[in-house]
Amino acid sequence: MNLTHLDENNKPKMVDVSQKDSTLRVASASGVIEVGQTAFDAVIANTAKKGPVLQTAVIAAIQGTKQTSTLIPMCHPLMLTSVKTYIEELPELPGFKLTITVKLNGQTGVEMEALTGVSIGLLTIYDMLKAIDKSMVIRNVQLEAKSGGKSGDFKR
Repeated sequence: MNLTHLDENNKPKMVDVSQKDSTLRVASASGVIEVGQTAFDAVIANTAKKGPVLQTAVIAAIQGTKQTSTLIPMCHPLMLTSVKTYIEELPELPGFKLTITVKLNGQTGVEMEALTGVSIGLLTIYDMLKAIDKSMVIRNVQLEAKSGGKSGDFKR
């Protein structure tokens, strides 16, 4: 079995994508953070001591997508053309669902960027609310869909 991130001497390497065609590549990922009622209410009322939680999480999520190659060793630095975020309030949990869609025209996919952005956004919510609720749970960080590239499309 050939491992794509090891060279002929069994040393780590970044995959050479120079021969791949540039295509439109899009990936969406999502995740959920479950919080206590007091923390949820603080977010909704915008009274958390650290500031506007959801707005800060969106900025962090976008930043996370752009920093993926510095966090995940074998990811290529990419020129992203679009990062869209959506946060859904889940009062029945209570909690929030963060969904990110990342797009570029390039030679490698953006699944890791979408997943990293979701993770960083949810971790930011945790950080901003941990003084109120240390029992928060981040779960279901997952790829929702991807398109472009030779491996084809995927939709959960």
